[in-house]
Amino acid sequence: MKCFNKFILALTMTAVSGQVMAADACQHKNEFTNYVNPWIGTGGHGHVFLGANVPFGVVQLGPTEHTHGWDWCSGYHISDSVLVGFGHTHLSGTGIGDLGDIGFLPVAHCCATETKFSHANESVRPGYYAIRLQEPNVFVELTATKRVGFHRYTFGADNHKGMLRIDLRQGTGWDNWRKSGFTVESPTMVTGFRQSSGWARNQHVFFAAEFSTPVKVKKQVGDSIMVLTFEDISKPVMVKCAISAVSVEDAKANLKAELPGWDFKATVAAANQAWNDELGKIDVDTDDETVRTIFYTALYHTMTAPSVFSDVTGNYRGADGKVHHGDFTNYTTFSLWDTYRAAHPLMTLIHPEKQKDMAATFLHIFEQQGKLPVWHLMGNETDCMVGNPGAAVLADMVLKGFVADKEAAFNAMKTSAMLDERSMDLLKKYGYLPYDKDSTFQTVAKGLEYALADDCIAKVAKLLGKKADYKYFYNRSRGYKHYFDRKTLFMRGRGSDGSFHEPFNPFKSVHTADDYTEGNAWQYTWLVPHDVHGLVSLFPSEKRFVEKLDSLFIVSGDMGAEASPDISGLIGQYAHGNEPSHHILYMYNYVGQPWKAAKLLRQTMSELYFNDFDGLSGNEDVGQMSAWYVMSALGLYQVEPAGGKYIIGSPLFNEAKVNVGGGKTFTVKANNNSKENIYVQSAKLNGKPYAKSYLMFQDIVKGGVLELEMGNQPSAWGTQTKNRP
Repeated sequence: MKCFNKFILALTMTAVSGQVMAADACQHKNEFTNYVNPWIGTGGHGHVFLGANVPFGVVQLGPTEHTHGWDWCSGYHISDSVLVGFGHTHLSGTGIGDLGDIGFLPVAHCCATETKFSHANESVRPGYYAIRLQEPNVFVELTATKRVGFHRYTFGADNHKGMLRIDLRQGTGWDNWRKSGFTVESPTMVTGFRQSSGWARNQHVFFAAEFSTPVKVKKQVGDSIMVLTFEDISKPVMVKCAISAVSVEDAKANLKAELPGWDFKATVAAANQAWNDELGKIDVDTDDETVRTIFYTALYHTMTAPSVFSDVTGNYRGADGKVHHGDFTNYTTFSLWDTYRAAHPLMTLIHPEKQKDMAATFLHIFEQQGKLPVWHLMGNETDCMVGNPGAAVLADMVLKGFVADKEAAFNAMKTSAMLDERSMDLLKKYGYLPYDKDSTFQTVAKGLEYALADDCIAKVAKLLGKKADYKYFYNRSRGYKHYFDRKTLFMRGRGSDGSFHEPFNPFKSVHTADDYTEGNAWQYTWLVPHDVHGLVSLFPSEKRFVEKLDSLFIVSGDMGAEASPDISGLIGQYAHGNEPSHHILYMYNYVGQPWKAAKLLRQTMSELYFNDFDGLSGNEDVGQMSAWYVMSALGLYQVEPAGGKYIIGSPLFNEAKVNVGGGKTFTVKANNNSKENIYVQSAKLNGKPYAKSYLMFQDIVKGGVLELEMGNQPSAWGTQTKNRP
């Protein structure tokens, strides 16, 4: 990027930050949306969605640019200045691009396919996006409901008529248009459909677009591109576009139910209120307005997905590609390899009302595709990433009491874990994954992920009294020990003859073609969140474990030219920019040294999260990167994937009130808290001394107060063996 462009971006970010800070100074106390800066993560490798949506809505309406590479996975990057349309679906924070469906673009002439724009002319806040285009001269405003995108175009006085290009070929990243069609049903209604293959291998989108003024077809290119003209542009032209994965009829039903009128301002206000209600589930007290903005933006980012994927009729397109009818809200966009770590544990605390439908979605996906979701997108299993993260998330919901039919849930978990796909046949045969028998590589990462998922299944089996199943999955969950080399003290690839993979370099990483997934041996040696004490026991002593853990944050080495770009946000070899590292800091609590975690937690939160375009240290990953910050800023983090044990860290706020549902609030108070006073000296739970360095889910959701005394020196709190997790 040229220096001039860098200067312009700097000015833009300064203006945006100034607007946020000014809003902080004068706003009503409970206007949480004023603390959100949606620009965070639109630069660097954040890959976040920018535009208008409501919490968990399937419509994510916003600007779409040409795809220029990896950093355009969401369809938008702050470094670009050419729009191809305003698409109604987008991804946020993923490492693969897709969607961008049903693109609308005001154009100056019927042959135009794009338009240049200036970031200085953009404005965005939760539920609302606006931009002043120069050619044509039109002010574009966007808002949304869950299933409907709402556009308002105000044409300048120099326009004689308005034109709108509808592009059904437009898509992002891997998206590949297959077929589409239009129907002009009336002078104010255009309907159609789009089918595509890509990351989602068989995606269907139907739409119904209603106009506030009559339109005429100026130009049509096959069944994929249409240019419409508006004869009357003396007042703003509005368009309501509802989408459905089922049918045009369902899209119309969504439109009628969610947006029957034409009050754009009221719709913006409703979207803002929807965000305010969700963001207000956590109310923090801090004197640091920058931290407040980073926090509420992170919380905002955790609610882009999962997205509603059923219509108001109850119809939805299932994982088998067929249309089904359900009495629950079906969801999609499950980036489970990422989100089982913090995003879903956060959801169980602040969105308990959604867990029943989440579990129902998982079980219906299982019924329709024969296994639990791995990485589900628009009704399609992508099989992206490794392990059985769906089992971990479902088990956590079962153990926390959100699933009524526990037997059905266990059957889904067990069946999914006993398939012969994705290297699990090797796991059943050898007890581990031999690198010389698996042509798809990544055996250490796969094996460790399968082990933690098996532990989750074992816990559910134990809950249900299934002794044989418990024993089987418990033993399989301890299979991580096969990969541990007691000589080098690293997790390493192992062959079918039992020998470790040679040559070995703990720093080296070859993306998708070595024993790890987006990481190296330094990062993967710690991926045993379900049995930290068991991992410690593999070392010669607890002292040696701690020494190795200490080393992780200071060692440096060459990862090689073929290393994954996801290995980012480095502190030594700790890679916060990618999810397998996210639990590691909290392992210090397990060995009685929570003060070491506190120092590193504060460092990570202050050095790897910013109120800036490039404000994230890696991909947002559908809310996980932000969920880590939300949980850590509150001072709580669930290390073990299922069961609800939340480790106490070092909260950023003087006080945080968390609405845990049922009219109950859990409050975390940090007395004498500051940038220097980062260490817990003592704790009280509901007024009584509390020596443990963790809390259980049930302690939190019944409401109460955790009161921490903070100081600038490490203390003995949480150090005794009986008080460790």
